[in-house]
Amino acid sequence: MDSERADRDLAWSLLGGAPVRRSNRRPRRLAVDERAGFTLETLGFPDACGGEEIPAYLITPQGPAGAPAVLYCHAHGARYDIGKEELLDGRPALTAPYAGPLAALGFVVLCLEMPCFGARAGRSESATSKEHHWRGTTLFGQMIGEQVAGLDYLAGLSGVDAARIGAIGVSMGGTLAWWLSALDARVRAAVSLCCFADLACLIDAEAHDGHGPYMTVPGLLARFSTGRLAGLAAPRAQLHCVGLRDWSTPERCFETARSELAAAYAACGAGDRVEFFVEPEAGHEETPEMRRRALGFLARRLAATPDDGAEGLS
Repeated sequence: MDSERADRDLAWSLLGGAPVRRSNRRPRRLAVDERAGFTLETLGFPDACGGEEIPAYLITPQGPAGAPAVLYCHAHGARYDIGKEELLDGRPALTAPYAGPLAALGFVVLCLEMPCFGARAGRSESATSKEHHWRGTTLFGQMIGEQVAGLDYLAGLSGVDAARIGAIGVSMGGTLAWWLSALDARVRAAVSLCCFADLACLIDAEAHDGHGPYMTVPGLLARFSTGRLAGLAAPRAQLHCVGLRDWSTPERCFETARSELAAAYAACGAGDRVEFFVEPEAGHEETPEMRRRALGFLARRLAATPDDGAEGLS
């Protein structure tokens, strides 16, 4: 446990430092809209990284208190115009939006708009990532830190069961989901779609340049592999769905990450809590079967009776 804590501290240091925790800084409620099956709130979170307000959507389904919750992490896809709207409107890489299906399963859902996207797209990803690197921080660290603020909010939200919080996303969103699971034990179940591969292998395959500058973490590969980093979440549940025709998950690179992650779970007796689904002919896209498995995984792993073996983790 001490070694895992040290590894998490090391990962945070590579990202540029752990986020500043300001529990008294609550988001502003900007709008409320009643939709079929859920209430949609538009929120504005105060940003500890420079005063920029972070737009977010909060979905509250019709149902009893003590509900499970999901942090929905939006994707990249060079669509800087989308941001949090992905939750409601989807994007080309998804079979359909996630808002309705997650609400129908009884999940409270929070989606924060990441820097350089949506209403925050006034500054380019390139300029923002360069500034971070010159200051000794990273854009990805800022993104993860903002997602942690989202976790803080969900965990303290009336009507949410803080012991049943998950994270899900496709592409950049999936990367955020599994990193967040590795770094914060409050994520009891994480789903990544179209993003899980060994990074050193991607470099060898000359496939790494498809990722945006946001994902550059200086010094990362000198200390961590993808599988080792994701393994910090063990024994909490993970599901990784990939297509082998996806530029970001070539078979050799996926298999390297999968074998390391599976070994990490087996070492702590939790081999049944890490799951993989492979579509041999799929590209960088969610398939209907990926969607079915993702929703089923969250419903099962965040059920009222925990099955992740993670009680007592902090």
